[in-house]
Amino acid sequence: MPASDERPFIQTLKAGRHSVVSLFSGCGGMDLGFIGGFPFGGRFYDGLPFKIVWANDIDRLACDTYAANLGDEHLHRGSIVDLMDTLPGSADVVIGGFPCQDVSINGQRSLANGSRTILYQRMIEVIQRVKPKAFVAENVKGLLMSHGKSFFEQMLADFQLPGYTVDHRLYLAADYGVPQMRERIFIVGVRGEAAFSHPATLGTRMTAQEALEDLESAVENRDRSHIWSKARRSPDQGSRCLKADRPATTIRAEHHGNIQWHYRLPRRISLREAARLQSFPDEFDFVCAMRATERQIGNAVPPVLAWHIAQAVREHIEHLMVDAAQRLDDALFVEYWGESCDPEERIERWLALADGYARNAGWRPSDNLFG
Repeated sequence: MPASDERPFIQTLKAGRHSVVSLFSGCGGMDLGFIGGFPFGGRFYDGLPFKIVWANDIDRLACDTYAANLGDEHLHRGSIVDLMDTLPGSADVVIGGFPCQDVSINGQRSLANGSRTILYQRMIEVIQRVKPKAFVAENVKGLLMSHGKSFFEQMLADFQLPGYTVDHRLYLAADYGVPQMRERIFIVGVRGEAAFSHPATLGTRMTAQEALEDLESAVENRDRSHIWSKARRSPDQGSRCLKADRPATTIRAEHHGNIQWHYRLPRRISLREAARLQSFPDEFDFVCAMRATERQIGNAVPPVLAWHIAQAVREHIEHLMVDAAQRLDDALFVEYWGESCDPEERIERWLALADGYARNAGWRPSDNLFG
């Protein structure tokens, strides 16, 4: 990454005020969504007040792409099992799309016995350690199907941590500005008793042609990742073709070059076109070879979808803080005009009130004043 990077999302990353711990970060799709400050599909997605302070992935090549775009000063490479002691003492938000191959329809379906799927337990451990105001966990639709239902119920029960209100929803990415019929579950937990308000759908959907049309005449360009697989047509997955007038079918991580065919051209879609269908801005650089980049794009949380969820998380957190401040102001007014007492005792009582009212917002005024 250039020493002086002028991409808007890099500037936003440096300016955030709500700290975020990112788990199983991959190439950075969900992180980019929480940072904001990027263009896509004719719209600019404003910067959000989140700062990624700690991120992790075990995939070396995915980390290379992450670092090239979002920096590596906060990136910890390796197994989360070996890196737990490097976590910050606290964070405002924990996010993560824990590995899903063991429950995917196209994966192994090994569920609770899968070595990767049980990594959600590590996410729970992180939440217990850093005590965020909110957490967001993403996984595949397969958890809701018959082969995954009982495991999902156990997972939800495990995420029901003391002090948090936990909810989940199945999101269709196409309803949030992503030109793809990708369905994913998001589990959201927020501190306190106030329920999380999921973002509203947009009402319109971007088609594959709207997302890709300007690339139809572009020649292959490795520097832009506008290169495509030359694999011949094959049965089932290998012959799927995009429809120009509707969002794309799901961009997968493991297709061995058998990615979807272009809706008009006699070729498969390029890496850059796949990235667009996942809502990555063209400024996002993929620095690895074709197969590794295919996996990174297919495994990613679409940044635009993550942006909408992040915006809702921001509104929830900041509402809690405003509400706590208002209740504290009311309580201090009563305290001030109450019975007389020594100044030191009054200060102690005020701080106790402040800490109590701010607890659900994850804020201790006494720490800010004297910590």
